[in-house]
Amino acid sequence: MAVVDVSCLRTLLGYNSRRVSLKVIKLFNQRMAAYDLSPVDFSVLSLVHHNPGITSRQLCSTLSLLPPNLVGKISLMERRDLLMRKPHPDDGRAIGLQLTSAGSRMMQKAEDTATQLELNVSSKLTAAETKTLQWLLQKVYL
Repeated sequence: MAVVDVSCLRTLLGYNSRRVSLKVIKLFNQRMAAYDLSPVDFSVLSLVHHNPGITSRQLCSTLSLLPPNLVGKISLMERRDLLMRKPHPDDGRAIGLQLTSAGSRMMQKAEDTATQLELNVSSKLTAAETKTLQWLLQKVYL
């Protein structure tokens, strides 16, 4: 068999999403190695960066993480001096998370790296097509 027929698979949203995800995550992991960040680590720190005081519960809910999985990540990020826990400004019972100065500096660079990666992997799309693709994907999972 010289050519493999993948026409059936290419009609499946899950197949196409997975193929894109595999390509993007591979490149993401390569570029984030400089910061020692996994995709989940990046997502957690990005949310803390843009939402100072966010709680662990909010992070778990937003990223579909189980609390026990997040606890270890937060502890490791504290040891790396990337984030810190502080009393939540509106809820005395809750603990909010904030980036340290080092964490803020690193996330600025990491987010710039991620933005450049997105531009590279979407280079075959117009800006309008990229926005449409993002909107369609979000329409599926939101």
